[in-house]
Amino acid sequence: MRRAHSNRRLIKRHTLATRLAHWGWAVSLLFLLGSGLQIFNAHPVLYIGDQSGFEFDNAILSLGGGGRAWPAWATIPSGVDLATGRIVHFFFAWVLVFVLLLWLLGALVSGHLWRNLRLTAQDLHSLGADIRSHARFQFPHRRTYGPLQKLSYAAVLFILFPMVIASGLAMSPGMNAVAPWLPEVLGGRQTARTLHFCAAAALAGFVVLHIAMVLLAAPLNQMRAMLTGWYRVDEGE
Repeated sequence: MRRAHSNRRLIKRHTLATRLAHWGWAVSLLFLLGSGLQIFNAHPVLYIGDQSGFEFDNAILSLGGGGRAWPAWATIPSGVDLATGRIVHFFFAWVLVFVLLLWLLGALVSGHLWRNLRLTAQDLHSLGADIRSHARFQFPHRRTYGPLQKLSYAAVLFILFPMVIASGLAMSPGMNAVAPWLPEVLGGRQTARTLHFCAAAALAGFVVLHIAMVLLAAPLNQMRAMLTGWYRVDEGE
């Protein structure tokens, strides 16, 4: 621990493994979202069920009106190139999975998962106050994660990441041969595609909100913590 000011101090908050995983996820999600929009542009329609086509009326969302659903600046690559989009998407999908597995292993070994991300009775008791604090744009610099942080990180790590991975595998013909039950569990291949899109959209929303929170809650302090591990906390927190 190092003293920073009379009422503030620097603590070592993030391990090297956590910081590497954070930036690995950031890069992976950037390329996955951009290439995913490129793939979606090829057929910007979402369905429910196992199949889609002229004999089925199971579309639940249609975008683009016959053209591009997403503009060139939002897709990777920016031009119309489905083949390259798929290559980029599949590559960074496996990068995401690899980083997630390494982070999970490290978090279990170090105790980070139980020590810092577990929602306690005290967290539940103070959840209302934490919500009111965020609504007033008041962000205390704590030694540990607050209740809203724990809930949001848990949702991403244990709901959205598993859903986007499982639904992606359910659309893979090769995976279907190994685990034919996976598309059925998710309601069919087309439902898996829709779930994949929804989970990816939720992850994109989290990224936007996460960046906004960093900018609102002392961005230099937040960036220092994720680059060096050192984080400034308020006395008493």
